[in-house]
Amino acid sequence: MANRSIRFRTSLATLAGVAAVAGWSQQTLAQDEVISEVVVTGTRVADRSRLDTLSPVDVLPEEKLTHQGTTELAQALATVAPSLNFPRPSATDGTDSIRPATLRGLSPDQTLVLVNSKRRHASALVNLNSTVGRGSAAVDLNAIPLAAIDRVEVLRDGASAQYGSDAIAGVLNLHLREASEGGAFDLTYGRTNTTVDTARGSRHANDGETFTASVWNGFSLGSSGFLTLSAEYRDNDPTSRGDYDVRAPLTSPTVTSRYGDPDSQNVSFYANAAVPLAADWEIYGWAGFQDRDAEAAALPRLANNPNNVLSIYPNGFLPLITTDVKDATAAVGTRGTLAGWDTDVSLVYGRNKIDYGVIHTLNATYGETSPTRFDAGSLTYDQFVFNLGLVRQFDWGLAAPANIAWGAEVRREGYEIGAGEPSSYDRGTVAPDRTPGSQAFPGFQPSNQVDQHRTAYSAYLDVESQITDKFLASAAARAEHYSDFGSEVTGKISARYDFVPAFALRGTVSTGFRAPSLQQQFFTSTATVFVDGVPFDTGTFPATSAVARTLGARDLEAEKSNNYSLGAVFRVGGFEATLDAYRIEIRDRIVLSENLSGGAVTTLLAPYNVTAARFFINGVESRTDGIDAVVRYPLTTETAGKFDFTVAANYNETDITKVQTGTSSLPGVVLFGRQNLLRYERGTPRTKVALGTDWSYPTSFGTLGSSLRATRYGDVLAPGTAADGSADLKIKAAWVVDLELRANVGDHVGLAIGADNLLDQYPTENPTALNPTSVVGFSQFSPFGFNGRFIYARGSYKW
Repeated sequence: MANRSIRFRTSLATLAGVAAVAGWSQQTLAQDEVISEVVVTGTRVADRSRLDTLSPVDVLPEEKLTHQGTTELAQALATVAPSLNFPRPSATDGTDSIRPATLRGLSPDQTLVLVNSKRRHASALVNLNSTVGRGSAAVDLNAIPLAAIDRVEVLRDGASAQYGSDAIAGVLNLHLREASEGGAFDLTYGRTNTTVDTARGSRHANDGETFTASVWNGFSLGSSGFLTLSAEYRDNDPTSRGDYDVRAPLTSPTVTSRYGDPDSQNVSFYANAAVPLAADWEIYGWAGFQDRDAEAAALPRLANNPNNVLSIYPNGFLPLITTDVKDATAAVGTRGTLAGWDTDVSLVYGRNKIDYGVIHTLNATYGETSPTRFDAGSLTYDQFVFNLGLVRQFDWGLAAPANIAWGAEVRREGYEIGAGEPSSYDRGTVAPDRTPGSQAFPGFQPSNQVDQHRTAYSAYLDVESQITDKFLASAAARAEHYSDFGSEVTGKISARYDFVPAFALRGTVSTGFRAPSLQQQFFTSTATVFVDGVPFDTGTFPATSAVARTLGARDLEAEKSNNYSLGAVFRVGGFEATLDAYRIEIRDRIVLSENLSGGAVTTLLAPYNVTAARFFINGVESRTDGIDAVVRYPLTTETAGKFDFTVAANYNETDITKVQTGTSSLPGVVLFGRQNLLRYERGTPRTKVALGTDWSYPTSFGTLGSSLRATRYGDVLAPGTAADGSADLKIKAAWVVDLELRANVGDHVGLAIGADNLLDQYPTENPTALNPTSVVGFSQFSPFGFNGRFIYARGSYKW
């Protein structure tokens, strides 16, 4: 506790220093440079500005997201939002291609994602490997192209009472572009230019070639309607950051792995539209589709691997796991005034399907007759959401009319697992003593097939009122009922007091929840092993299965949270600063248990011919404390142009306060061990500081501009399996610098060159003692990845 207090006080001092420097700078500001973006996230008042909200909301416009080398939405968000992190795991099956993002260090599925203020569907993928976000089924942010985005609002506060399940850490609201005219075409090309220094040697790399072409165009519909079409094609070549392999039978150190980003191509289309109807009503909707094909490398198999067939792969082989991801969404709604109430009725559908394959591999039990590519099965998740919302203002004689909002929502979810072809999981007769199934990723078996659905109903009431000229308050309550696990009721109270126009205090107290996902309730994947000719299963089983029940598993319950926040807002002229402290207490967190085997487990599982099993449990309670600080200062000069200075920082610490030990069948057995606990507590950086400057300067031919960012990622811990911590790796804190230079020629042509990670910063390398396979050059826990410097150029044409 002493060390924790020191870190907390140090972070407070650092943030206070930032605010003090910014406060001194405000004396030079022009009074008319006030930033007042209207937000719709976290409030149902139509004209609430970003700095007038009861809870902290970041508004990230399209320009902030696109003035960098990455063309991935999730990576762009992580670069500019200090409370958001987006690790880049490798050799983790489907997670290589569908990477989850985390907000405030919590699980990826504890952040609610909205599109145009409507709930977005999750991915079908369950993150099962030893990565940040293990056990979660989160929204795939990269399924939405940047070309379709107008802005992103990040609500950094619990909001289950307003939006329902999942909004424990906060809310991401993605607003699609609304344009009735104009358009733009962008081409971006880049690749890494980096020196890779691993524990066993150094080499130069030019890989990860990336090409992105995007276009959007606005069309008018009627007198005031619009249709905005967006499309994007992105092609990413893989990167390779493995260490030199020194294992026999290799005769010299060689990079045998392809540890890094996957090879991927995706095509995306989005449409967003609204058409006015009679009597001030309009109909609106959007639709989107992405097809992503990716190939992620597993660990290499050398020639002497016991599951290699030399006649097929005389030099060994590198299996590639393929994911064909098809993501689709469609929405239709109408809004207008009904009996004095602003009314919004909508229906949203979303579907995410992943078809797994394995290539450049084999099923060793088939011997020389083995195929080298396999269909390994599929995962599918879909969701219907019907939403009714009504808002009206009432004059109760207060400083301003009170805003009353109420509504209802019905959600139907579905989850399916499809089996792979028999050769992807079968045991052949040629070499039955070897490991069966497609090497690197055995296919889903017929016994793993799932087709499950559930329905959720909810109703909410939200009141927000300006009690006096200086005092703003709101209260919200929401009740939800799920057909599979029961009901939850959540509430939220918020208040804000503006002492003077330049300074305000704000705070919230709320309860929250996250329903167990269908993926967590029903995902199952087993591999069959034979002992003396008898088949035995090992793998992941649903908590409702006979195998899990025998081990003491119980039905999953909803996660529950208590959220507290207290913040301050300071603004003078164009200068603004916000400081928000928060605490998030979570009970019944849903986690994936350890792989249980041996001892009493063997006896209990013997009747089922199962040797090892793991399942999801409500096994952990946690407390997260943190501080967010954001300072912004726009400055216009007569001779040097316009500047926009930002300083944003996040301090975040999660402690596991309680862990379930044992079950009714297995008292005292460790269900959630040290490595998994540390992944929650130290897997994401406790501190993140981002310094940024955007500059523009008018010239006779157009505009010159630049963006310079420096981001400091605090240290993280990659926990090892040793109980004494000897296999842990501390990844040291590091600064990552990004630079972009731009020139706009006239009103139409734009050119840019830049470098992400300009100084070629890498995380702490894996030492040889922790890298016996010689494959993993850097830890996948690195918060900024391990690709090194990325150089790019972009050209655009606007009309």
